[in-house]
Amino acid sequence: MTQKETSELVVEEMDVVNTAEVSDNSANAEDVPVVAINEENEIEDNLPPAVDYLDPTLFKDIRTITKADLDSSVKQTEVSENIQDQYLGSISEISENQVLTGRVIGMNEKDILIDIGFKSEGLIDRSEFLQNALPQIGDKIEVYLEYLEDRNGNLVLSKEKADFMRRWRDIREFYEKEIIFTCKILRRIKGGMIVDIDGLQGFLPGSQIDVRPIKDFDQYLDQDLEVRVVKLNEARKNIVVSHKVIIEDSLKEKREELLADIEIGQIMDGRVKNITDFGVFIDLGGIDGLLHITDLSWGRVNHPSEVVELDETLSVKIIDYDQEKQRVSLGLKQLMPHPWENVEENYPIGSNVNGKIVSLTNYGAFVELEAGVEGLIHVSEMSWTRHIKNASEIYSIGDEIKAGVLAIDTDDRKISLGVKQLEPDPWDEIEEKFMV
Repeated sequence: MTQKETSELVVEEMDVVNTAEVSDNSANAEDVPVVAINEENEIEDNLPPAVDYLDPTLFKDIRTITKADLDSSVKQTEVSENIQDQYLGSISEISENQVLTGRVIGMNEKDILIDIGFKSEGLIDRSEFLQNALPQIGDKIEVYLEYLEDRNGNLVLSKEKADFMRRWRDIREFYEKEIIFTCKILRRIKGGMIVDIDGLQGFLPGSQIDVRPIKDFDQYLDQDLEVRVVKLNEARKNIVVSHKVIIEDSLKEKREELLADIEIGQIMDGRVKNITDFGVFIDLGGIDGLLHITDLSWGRVNHPSEVVELDETLSVKIIDYDQEKQRVSLGLKQLMPHPWENVEENYPIGSNVNGKIVSLTNYGAFVELEAGVEGLIHVSEMSWTRHIKNASEIYSIGDEIKAGVLAIDTDDRKISLGVKQLEPDPWDEIEEKFMV
């Protein structure tokens, strides 16, 4: 077949195909858009012109309303305060890590369902409640909001953490308002005691248990004690309590009454509160007085414990009072007659007396005849025949001796004693023994 014949064949086939397509689509001729071909054989359509949506005249027929028009058209409607309060009360700001009040609306074997006024209810693990203290449907309880939504989309609440926060809130109030409450002493540690305060642990220093020194701390174990918070550190969760401040407060009124009525020379009963090297502190029932070692006895006292005991009750005399410094000086020996009042009658000159060596010096020995009455044996009055340089060559402290009374000076309260006078003077018999 020549090239010309091939070309004619292809043209004939195309005509056949076009004729078939035209016949098949003749039924839908109305749906086909009208198309025109110009002289340059370009296709022209009869579609409407394109719209410019950015043209400002596009909305010229639409009415424009300003804010003033809106404000003028709004009708003012007054709402009652009761409705406003109800509406505002229904709005609550809920966020994590806060204590809220919720209502129990359901429970199962694992969880308790709580309504806290949020868009969804919260869950509390049932194990956070004691078996005999489970809440009832409708009960209102305090809960702690841990998470607004966990990985399962649940609102997570906690009763234990709410209780913990509530306890700290109460402790803070106790501290700020100086409220007295009761705690239980759990155990003893170095420096004091550990106490239980409604599930929280606090420290009770040993010096804050009582106004007087404590001998046996174990006697307070498992005992309930009224205390007051004296120091609080929320950051470190430290609570320090004191029972002593309660006692001091109760004694404050008594102290004021006592100081107002106290007079020098007054005799009062008191309890031995503390014993030191220089004296004894006496609790007079609201105020402490000092009983100095020199006022314990008319005699010599090496240490106050020789005369009094701790917690002993004594009758003492007020011998001085400093109202400005509120210091009270007490005396015990002042309740007894002064031993020098009848010393001349009790120890006449020339009589022999018994006593105890209480002090030794290089010039003699002091002998205690009775409490508050001492005499001096000079070294020259110790022997007729020996030359004694120091009393310790013959005597020791505590020795019981016998001596004669040589002289008494009541003004200076001095008694002269002699030991050699108990024996005959060898010079009285010298002429008889050695006749010339």
